Amino acid sequence: MARALTAFLKRADVPARKALQQAIARLPFALTLDEGYVPFETSGYLPCTLDGEDAGFDLRFKDAAAELAAMPALQATVGDRDVAICCKWGGDPREEAAALAVCAALATGFGALVVCDGALLSSDHMLKQAKGALV
Repeated sequence: MARALTAFLKRADVPARKALQQAIARLPFALTLDEGYVPFETSGYLPCTLDGEDAGFDLRFKDAAAELAAMPALQATVGDRDVAICCKWGGDPREEAAALAVCAALATGFGALVVCDGALLSSDHMLKQAKGALV
């Protein structure tokens, strides 16, 4: 799997930290977002804690149309979702698990469509990948 995911959401559905943390809490991971997460302001490294250990990753808010320019086949599927949340991580499997869990929470709780290498990912697939990264 590539080391990047993009979640497409409607601007009005982008969650504040509290709502996103609540959605993450419903997943089978002990993941905590940093208190500094602010929609549309957070850009760059997002500190997270997974099972008490650092698991931060890079998170950036972008215009969906700009991101979809490289994926024209997905434009109709993404529809009116106008925000792209781009997540990237390095080689640490905890970072990968954290990014996958956040994207799964965005998908299940806020209607995001998550893309990796031009393919849509289900929340179940992302959770399975996240668990696999931690093995």
